[in-house]
Amino acid sequence: MGLEMDFRILNGCAPNCTRGIKVKKKIYLNLVGVAILAILSTMVLITLTYYDIFQKQMFENLTSCAQLIRRYDLLDELDNAGADSLDRSDDMRITLIGTDGQVVLDTQADTGEMENHSGRPEIRKALAEGEGQAVRRSRTLDRSTFYYAVRLGNGTVLRVAREADSIYSIFTGVLPTLVMITCILILVSLGLAHFLTGKLIAPIERLAENMLEGEEDGERKDSGNGAGFGEKADYEELTPFIEMIKKQHQDIVESAQLRQEFTANVTHELKTPLTAISGYAELIETGMASEQDVVRFATGIHKSANRLLTLINDILRLSELDSSQEMPVERLNLYQLATASVEMMGLSARKHQVSLEIQGEDSFVMGNKQMLEELLYNLCDNAIRYNNENGSVKVEVTSAGKQTVLTVQDTGIGIPKEHQERIFERFYRVDKSRSKQTGGTGLGLAIVKHIISKHNADIELQSEVGRGTTVRVIFPAVR
Repeated sequence: MGLEMDFRILNGCAPNCTRGIKVKKKIYLNLVGVAILAILSTMVLITLTYYDIFQKQMFENLTSCAQLIRRYDLLDELDNAGADSLDRSDDMRITLIGTDGQVVLDTQADTGEMENHSGRPEIRKALAEGEGQAVRRSRTLDRSTFYYAVRLGNGTVLRVAREADSIYSIFTGVLPTLVMITCILILVSLGLAHFLTGKLIAPIERLAENMLEGEEDGERKDSGNGAGFGEKADYEELTPFIEMIKKQHQDIVESAQLRQEFTANVTHELKTPLTAISGYAELIETGMASEQDVVRFATGIHKSANRLLTLINDILRLSELDSSQEMPVERLNLYQLATASVEMMGLSARKHQVSLEIQGEDSFVMGNKQMLEELLYNLCDNAIRYNNENGSVKVEVTSAGKQTVLTVQDTGIGIPKEHQERIFERFYRVDKSRSKQTGGTGLGLAIVKHIISKHNADIELQSEVGRGTTVRVIFPAVR
C-alpha cells in the first residue's frame, strides 16, 4: 500500500497531489542550481585562467626583450644616446642597476632621483640566482607592472618592465559581457532543466498510471507475467526499478496473504481445544455426567488445555524468531547437542515403540545453543510422531570439508511429493487427523525453518510415501 501511495503522490492521483508537484519542483530547482553554480564557477575559472596565460605571456615577452638587449649590446647604444633623448612614451621600461643597487640607467625616469633598488625582490633574486621576476600592483591606478631582471656578466642587473591592467580591471572590463553570457546560459539552463525534469519524471508517471490501471482492471493478479506494470519496452531505463517494485509488491501481497492465513489458522487451532474444554465443562456443570464421565471429561479438558498451552508457546516462539533481535552465538559441538537430544527423546520414542539412535563424530558450528536444541527436538519429535510401529529414527552428525551436516532419518509414513514444498509452512499438515492424534501443532517445522535461516544453513528433504523421510541440515563448519 505504501508503494502504491508513493506512485499516486508522484502522479498527482492522491488527494494531496501537491506533494507530487513539490517532487518535480525540487528536481527542477536542483538542476537549475547545479547549472547556475557550474556557469558561475566556469566564468570565474575562465577569467583566472585567462589572466594566468596573460601573465605568462607578459613575462615571456619581457624575457625575450631582455635577451635581445643583452645579446646585441643595446645597453651601450642607450647609454650613448643619453636619457634625455629616449622616447619616454614607450610602454617598455628598461633599467640598469649596478652591483650596489644604484640605478645606472632608466628609460622612463631620472636616475638621480631614484632610490636604491637592491631591496626589490626581482633584483635580489637576479643577483642571487641570475634572474628574477615580480608583479607589483598600483592601487591608485589599478594597474600592474611586470618586472623581469637578469644578471649581466659584469655583475650589473638588467631589468625590463611593462605596465598592464590588473586582474580586477580586466574582470571589470569584461564583466558586462560575462553578465550577458551568464544570463543567456541561465535561460538556456532553465529550459533544459524543465525539459530534463519532464523527461525524468515522465517514465515514472507512465509506470504509475499503468500500474494503477492494472489494479483497477484486476491485472495485478497476473503480476507474474508483468501485467499491471506496463511493457518493459516503454521503460527500458527503469527496468531495474520496475523489477524491484514488482518484487516488493509481490512480497507485500504474499506477506498479507500469509498474515491472513496465519490469523485464520491460529483462530481455528485455538477454537478447537477451547470448544472441547467449554463442552466438557458445560456437561460437568449441568450434572448430566456420571462419576465415570467426569473423570473422562476431566482427562479431555486436561489434554485440550495442554494442547492449547503447546500451541500458544509455539506461536510465541515463532513471534520471537520473526523479530530481528540479535542472537548470541558461540562455538558448539553439534554432535554433543544431538546426543543429549536423543537421550531426552528416548522416553517419547519408547512410548511410540520407535527405536532411536545417534551416530557421528564431534563436529562444530557457530550458533545459538537454545535454538539448535530446539531444532534437534523438533526434527526428532516429528520423526518419532510420524513413524510406524516398531520403526526407527537415526540421527547422524558428520563433517564434510567446510560443512557440518545433521541428518535425521526415519522409517515413517513419508511425505507425498506434492506436499514436500509446503511442509515448512505454518499450520500445514500432510495428515491432519494423525497430527491431531499425536498432539502436533503444525508449527514445529516452521520453527525449524526460521532457526535454519538465522544460522545461514540449508535444509534438504528426501521422502517417499511408506518408506520414510530423510532431513539434512547443512551448517557452515568451524574449527
